[in-house]
Amino acid sequence: MSAEPKVPLFYRSKPEDSWHGVISDSPDNPLQPEKGRYHMYIGLFCPFAHRANIVRHLKGLQEYIDISVVKPYPKGDENGWPGWCFPKDDDEYAGATVDKLFGSDYLHKVYFKADKDYKGRYTVPVLWDKKLNTIVNNESAELLRSLQTSFNSLLPSELAEITLYPEHLREQIDRISEWMQRDLNTGVYKAGFASSQEAYDKAVPIVFAALNKLEKILYENKGPCVLGKHMTELDVRLYATLIRFDPVYVQHFKCNLGNIRYTYPVLHNWLKGMYWNHPAFGGTTDFKHIKENYTKSHQDINPKAITPMGPYPDIEKGYEEDWSKLSPGSIDLPIVTEHEKQLEA
Repeated sequence: MSAEPKVPLFYRSKPEDSWHGVISDSPDNPLQPEKGRYHMYIGLFCPFAHRANIVRHLKGLQEYIDISVVKPYPKGDENGWPGWCFPKDDDEYAGATVDKLFGSDYLHKVYFKADKDYKGRYTVPVLWDKKLNTIVNNESAELLRSLQTSFNSLLPSELAEITLYPEHLREQIDRISEWMQRDLNTGVYKAGFASSQEAYDKAVPIVFAALNKLEKILYENKGPCVLGKHMTELDVRLYATLIRFDPVYVQHFKCNLGNIRYTYPVLHNWLKGMYWNHPAFGGTTDFKHIKENYTKSHQDINPKAITPMGPYPDIEKGYEEDWSKLSPGSIDLPIVTEHEKQLEA
């Protein structure tokens, strides 16, 4: 019997499926690490694309993976059509770029270049292979993980050694990531897009239960990162949500039982440290893109598309290096604290 034919790592069985390719120097992998071969499409507004871009900067991959940046609005109709668009030139909207590969006006056209029958959503990030002329991967969690190692064989040792998923912390990272993603990273969307009072009332306490728990975890580990001295995937996942929390989620998604800068002193200090002390975090954050994306893309939530001025400043200074001076905060609403008890550190 002949051996089964090998399928590419980014193989998809259905037209609505995502791409799941992984770049590596494994001999049988068609997706080899090469300088300039790959291109990434991102939106500076999107917390999930932000994750991939942070890792791109942490690993020094800017010279290996160039980017195109979609405009933060308009998004399209209730079904997401025609979706994210590119500016006509690089001066139309500061920070957004033209499609540097194909000159497309809409991101969906890039998807159709990879699969003319594609039936899924036109999301960012998208990692594109110029050599095979197709999408490699459009799943942010997978890119967060894979980009940490994909180009190590080409990188200087100080960059190749950087890992956000160290073996001795993997069990804890996996455990916290599960409920952080469910209750906080996507939990804010469950609250913001709730279509009934009942759904909203159920979603919001869960978000703040996760924040309560993370406040305690950070305080116990004494910084500067979520699990202490070693920066991990948890810091990237948390940052992409918290940097948007006070400017957007508090008012736009009605996550207003509290906020980061006044309710959670430990999380606030961590956030300031990430923004001001790590260029891969602060340097990839654009508050104008973030604010205008949410407030000018969700007509059912904000029909007049007015973007609030505040809070001011977008991110405060004054990082406290001595974490023993901090006192943790919390939301003590019983429905919040009851859910918090279910979360494992």
